[in-house]
Amino acid sequence: MFGLDKMTLADLITIARKLSPSEKLKLIRILAEDLDTVEDISPLEPFKTYDLPTPYNSFGAGAVLMEALEQKDSSH
Repeated sequence: MFGLDKMTLADLITIARKLSPSEKLKLIRILAEDLDTVEDISPLEPFKTYDLPTPYNSFGAGAVLMEALEQKDSSH
């Protein structure tokens, strides 16, 4: 199907999207383990904790969303 020496990232993603959910999880684990063994993963630093913004505990976001939805409903 694809020659490995000529496979692009787009080709790989196309193939990966066709995998079953369990195969996708296995692929994620394999890639994560590969990254874990690499010493220099810029800009990530080993053993450092990174805070990722999430919608959890963002109480004002719900109010803003409701307000936007109400404005949309009233304009139609």
